[in-house]
Amino acid sequence: MKRLVRRAATILWPAFLVAAVLEIVVFAFVDPLALHTPQGGMLPLSANAIYSIAFLVFWCCTAVACALTVLLDRSAHDINAEVLDAR
Repeated sequence: MKRLVRRAATILWPAFLVAAVLEIVVFAFVDPLALHTPQGGMLPLSANAIYSIAFLVFWCCTAVACALTVLLDRSAHDINAEVLDAR
């Protein structure tokens, strides 16, 4: 369990930091209330809701990238040791 928590922290913390930077950069140039739906109507959300949704999307995307990095960084020895430990 300790290894799982450490791996989750290794993935989620950098993803959180990158999502925060992305949020700042994107909304420095984009007014959330000026966003429109594909049909041309205004989004029926408040600015805070748009900020929150965007942050969660940025966080999820960067977490997936971090998780892939952790997955691809593992050696064959680590993977085999984990399989043997599970038996």
